[in-house]
Parts: sequence; C-alpha cells; structure tokens
Amino acid sequence: MERTTNEAARSEADAPHSLVARIARPLTLESGKALAPLNIAYQTYGELNADRSNAVLVCHALTGDQHVANVHPVTGKPGWWSTMVGPGRPVDTDRFFVICSNVVGGCLGTTGPASTNPATGEPYGLDLPVVTIRDMVAAQAMLIDHLGIPDLFAVVGGSMGGMQVLEWAASYPDRVFAALPIATAAKHSAQNIAFHEVGRQAITADPDWRNGRYLMEGAVPRKGLAVARMAAHITYLSEPALQTKFGRNLQDRDARTFGFDADFQIESYLRHQGASFVERFDANSYLYVTRAMDYFDLAADHGGVLAKAFQGTKTRFCVASFTSDWLFPTEGARQIVHALNAAAANVSFVEIATDKGHDAFLLDVPELFATTRGFIDAAAKVRGLPSP
Repeated sequence: MERTTNEAARSEADAPHSLVARIARPLTLESGKALAPLNIAYQTYGELNADRSNAVLVCHALTGDQHVANVHPVTGKPGWWSTMVGPGRPVDTDRFFVICSNVVGGCLGTTGPASTNPATGEPYGLDLPVVTIRDMVAAQAMLIDHLGIPDLFAVVGGSMGGMQVLEWAASYPDRVFAALPIATAAKHSAQNIAFHEVGRQAITADPDWRNGRYLMEGAVPRKGLAVARMAAHITYLSEPALQTKFGRNLQDRDARTFGFDADFQIESYLRHQGASFVERFDANSYLYVTRAMDYFDLAADHGGVLAKAFQGTKTRFCVASFTSDWLFPTEGARQIVHALNAAAANVSFVEIATDKGHDAFLLDVPELFATTRGFIDAAAKVRGLPSP
C-alpha cells in the first residue's frame, strides 16, 4: 500500500493530470532564494474572449488543488468547488474563462517538495525553500503572463485562497478588477498558528517521516499526516454542526466497548478523514503550505497599516464571512473592510448566518451563492462584459 501511495504521489507531483506551464524564468522568493525552472499545474474552464477581459482566477485553500470544477484524478470525486464554479454557477464558465492553479509548495504538479529537484534527480523534500502567500501569488502572476492575459476580471477564493485574493489585490492592483475574499483574514492568528504547529509536529514525530526523506526511502508518514488532518478538520466545523451531525451517537454498536476503538461516530468520522487525506496529499507539502499561511500578515508587509496595502486601489471588493466560523471569525473580515474603507476602496461586506463553520464556503450555502453571483454580475456589467 505504501509503495502504491508513493508512486501516486510522485506521479501527480511530476506528471499531473492537468495542464502544466513550464517557466524557465526564476521565481524569486520572499526568503531571497529562487526557484527555477518552475512548473505550475493548472486547469481552465470556459473560453477566453477576444479582448481577454473575462478571466477569473480561483485560488484554492490549504489542501485544495487545481481541480476546482472537474473530477479529481486521484479521488474520483467532483471538483472541490463545483457548487460555485461551472455552467450557470455563480462563477459561470459559460461567461468566464476560469483558471485554477496548484500553489507553489503543493503536491499536484506545481513545484513542491514532492517534485523532482533537477539538480539532484530526487524529490526536493526539505531542500525546497520555504514559500509564502506572496510567493504563491507571484507564481500565479507568472502563469497569467504565460497565458497572455494582461489583467484578471476577478480573483476569488476562500480561507488560504482568500489570503491569496488579498495578496493579489495588494501586489497587483492594476491586474485585478474585482476581488472576492471569503472566510479569511489579513493575517494568521496565534491560535491558527498553534493548530498548524500541532499538525506539523504530528507529521515530523512519525518515524516514517525520515527527516523529510520518506519518498526517497520508500516510506509514508501516514499516521502523522492523518492526525494532522484530523486536528485541522475539527477547526473547519462548528460545535452546533458537530452536535447536529454526530452528537454522542455510537458508531455501529449498541453500547460502549470500554476500550479505545472508535466508539463514537465523530471518532470514526475523523479517522476516515485522516485516512482518506493521506491518499491524496503529501506530508511535506502540508508543512510548507501551513507555514505559508502562518507567515501571512498583510499589514506587516505595509508598515503595520493594513489600509496602506490597498492605497489608491481601483479594485472592487466583496468580503464575506460566516457567523459560525471560529477559525476565521467575522472580526477578521471586518478589519479588512475597515482597511478598505480607509483606503477609499469600493467594498461591500456580508456576514452569512450558518451553523456550518469555516467549511461553509465549500458547501451548499444559498446566501453565499447569491452574494457571489450578485457581486460578479454587477462587476461584469461595469467591466462591459455580456449579461448571462
């Protein structure tokens, strides 16, 4: 089983089931180091119009990838945001040319720790320089250049994807007409860094992590990565949702076992989440991508004043949060809105009432769909794009 997982991980890392932009120009990272050559795996949906004005970039969250609206080549499941992106969806692929790329540091074809290091012929492992959200966005900008698109009609994303949306608006304001950051913040909180550190420690404590060389040594840190996923998954949910879905219900039994098997449904659910995650995600990528989120602090990058990140922006913004999201609570969204107001930006804000927690942005939440559709339709009208 380990050999099969290793082979699958290496296959997607170096020969993904998607388009790949191979860029010779070095990507200079925030750390001062450079990556070259750079591979960026991506998917597109819809058609680019004649004047190249209808491109929408979708930015994925922590454990997402480029397969936003197509069947996933590893899991066989629908795209991770097929509720939002597709024909007739709020991000309508009958109207827009939608692009989604795997982030730098990921594991599905964009240069990451599981990718082959051309200097050694082996996976990068921990030899890959640490990357940041700004580095991810800089790589996406190189992809957009590669595709010959001067500017984007919209950049959309939730959670870590929302961080990328904010970074796009700050770093490339002239290339973003509309920005929709969802369930995110302008910096990662101490609590969120703490949760990520628990996950990273679980991975590195697994004997099969092998100091990051597990792919070279034919091992997989399954237990550590599964525990990391289990801990993180709890933060994506809300207590009311957990109570409604699982409560204290027992799993396939009528009484407690007085042992340490998965007596409760919630235990079984988390174990399943951990086990399935190991089959599609690289452990070292988890270290890199969580660290990128931890380092994100947009205000710190602009003299400690968040409004300066958006000074003079012409981008239109819609910021969305959820009432039950305790991972990225509404207060963080309000800070973004206040900064945008201080920068005299065009911004709307909505807090959506739901008990689904942080993961609400990925789920069937009609209010989010209506908000997204309304914002995009209004922006498209101003942009001069055809109505649906």
